[in-house]
Amino acid sequence: MFSHLMLGANDVAAAKQFYDAILVTLGHPAGNIDDKGRCFYVTPTGVLGITRPIDGNPATHANGGTVGFTAQNEAEVDAWHAAGLANGGSECEDPPGIRETSFGPIYVAYLRDPAGNKLCAMYRPAA
Repeated sequence: MFSHLMLGANDVAAAKQFYDAILVTLGHPAGNIDDKGRCFYVTPTGVLGITRPIDGNPATHANGGTVGFTAQNEAEVDAWHAAGLANGGSECEDPPGIRETSFGPIYVAYLRDPAGNKLCAMYRPAA
């Protein structure tokens, strides 16, 4: 359904350090900064872009928005969370763990990136 996702950042270099650290825990390569100063993470399932807002205003987070990343197991979720905290991210929501949902159990962790965007890493255990 989605081809790409762009997130705003006031400091693209700091955002790259943060996203490089969390995405490597999920098996993705480091991002590349293009000639316009944007950072891109290209995968077979989509593209994540980090950019300063085009309108010149400061980047702000989406109130109510969450960007979710797929993890292959609980250990990846925990590594993602730890890497995020060690690279400028901050805690939000409950600690990493199992949540019961109407779609079955999920193992999740939440962070805010350096610009305040809410992120989630999720693993769906076998039912």
